[in-house]
Amino acid sequence: MTRDFCLGATTLSGGNGGIGRVARMSAQALFDAGHTLDMITLLDKGPLDFAGQRVIATDNNKIAFALRCHLAALRQPLFLYDSAGPARAHPFLPGLKRPYAIWIHGIEVWGPNLRADYAKVVKGADLVLVNSHFTLEHAQKAMGSLPQAKVCWLATEQDAESTRQIDPEAPPSVLILGRIDEAESYKGHQELVAAWADVVAAVPNARLLIGGGGSGLDGLRAQIAASPAAANIDVLGFIPEGEIENLWHRASVFAMPSRGEGFGLVYIEAMRHGLPVIASRHDAGQEVNVDGQTGFNVDLDAPGNLTARLIDLLANPALRQSMGEAGRQRWRQNFRFSAFKQRFLPLIERFAAN
Repeated sequence: MTRDFCLGATTLSGGNGGIGRVARMSAQALFDAGHTLDMITLLDKGPLDFAGQRVIATDNNKIAFALRCHLAALRQPLFLYDSAGPARAHPFLPGLKRPYAIWIHGIEVWGPNLRADYAKVVKGADLVLVNSHFTLEHAQKAMGSLPQAKVCWLATEQDAESTRQIDPEAPPSVLILGRIDEAESYKGHQELVAAWADVVAAVPNARLLIGGGGSGLDGLRAQIAASPAAANIDVLGFIPEGEIENLWHRASVFAMPSRGEGFGLVYIEAMRHGLPVIASRHDAGQEVNVDGQTGFNVDLDAPGNLTARLIDLLANPALRQSMGEAGRQRWRQNFRFSAFKQRFLPLIERFAAN
């Protein structure tokens, strides 16, 4: 049975991080299943369309976004929000109950700065879609029991295989790709830079490629300048969406030994490109990356563990290839867009039927 939904999203534009990707995948899955969808976005500027349908873009006007959600409640019986922020605009009108589902992603629902209004809209949702078991466990520690929560792993937006080709003449390179925020410096940039001198001592031509911008970039540059391996580290800054594909082709290994990932879409993108992954044992990276099979999950509290695993991969092309191919196979089985639809649609359709 087809149903009518309203999607309240942060953004549907390309190149706007993980939450934007989740919104696009959710919308596309609903369209593919034949459901109808009104789409309202907070940050986007109009005119905008998605999948040939008009999007109401409110240009970061929170009042306009909330008003559009309330108007949509007069037409649409069901709501889906891509995160807790937009869900605060959900209409609660006398005599007009509109059930809603909400995605939760990571530290916004378990971190030290958990907001009371975020917790309220999550606990009040009729369905909580959770990107990982790790996020669910930590969200329930922070907010209490969420009996309406269902884990739904994410995926890449594509089903298509990567066309990445390995250049045998290129130096072995480790890529980290992600925002570098001063207030949330948990993704592993500093740890990689700290390890790099010992890595280069073992693999002299190894390079570290750092892609991403943010408020912490200047501080990271200062750390790199003080490193004896600074000449082997390339700080690339913000990478436009259209140029990211080239980075995957330059890299031999993807490493983001983070302490705060709720899922880590970039890990599965690395797997799609056939790269071995270094994640950590401290967050949901260990749920996505299989230690010893598709890469390594390091213990950042164990001195030398990250360095040893980087050297293992950079010094051994055969290991990189075997782990990269295992990662590609894991992506094929679990993290294509079609696999996401198979997980997501039964959950959202069961919610709609109640």
